[in-house]
Amino acid sequence: MDKIPMTVRGHQALTVEYEHRTQSERRRIIDAISEARAHGDLSENAEYSAAKEQQSLNEGRIQELEAMLALAEIIDVTKLSGDRVKFGATVTFMDEDTEEEKIYQIVGDPETDASAGRISISSPIARAMIGKEEGDAFEVAAPGGARSYEIVKIEYI
Repeated sequence: MDKIPMTVRGHQALTVEYEHRTQSERRRIIDAISEARAHGDLSENAEYSAAKEQQSLNEGRIQELEAMLALAEIIDVTKLSGDRVKFGATVTFMDEDTEEEKIYQIVGDPETDASAGRISISSPIARAMIGKEEGDAFEVAAPGGARSYEIVKIEYI
């Protein structure tokens, strides 16, 4: 399988979630299953069914996290530099129609959160920015038609 690029911060967040799910969440669910079992007939026990479903969802997420962490290629963004957009760059760009500025950091898929200013390296807007320099324009296809942007600043912080 291919490596999954991610920042140090993204790797730490996944590690914390993995530890929480394997250490405390797993124990809590096992306790809930034991308590529901004590109530008797399992075929009509909604608490038991709900706890088993929680267990299934938790174990599935643990497997996802294990796979992502095993394939992680951790990139320390603070050690990167350059004048072109690449993984880890924090890019300030301006919509050429509305003159609205936006700031996004390009990160790996597992750590994407657009509301927090982190977009995936595989997103259309990030792919359009890769390799560009300050002052370069780029276009992104959108449902309402193509949008034009200009790169204002590139930082590696």
